[in-house]
Amino acid sequence: MRTLIAILLWFILFSLCWPLALVVIILFPIIWLLLLPFRIVGLTLDVVFSLVKAIILFPFKVLKVV
Repeated sequence: MRTLIAILLWFILFSLCWPLALVVIILFPIIWLLLLPFRIVGLTLDVVFSLVKAIILFPFKVLKVV
């Protein structure tokens, strides 16, 4: 659904100001590639914090089950 909305918004932008729409469609992949390392770091930190949380809460879960 997000893709459909993005395409519709791009077509509206294309009909209103086609040079800006062309700049957007050219710069979008470049910006996505530049932001990709930050997404990878964010995913890694999320996994690390989930692991730390699971390690800290493990004794409480074991005691709760018994």
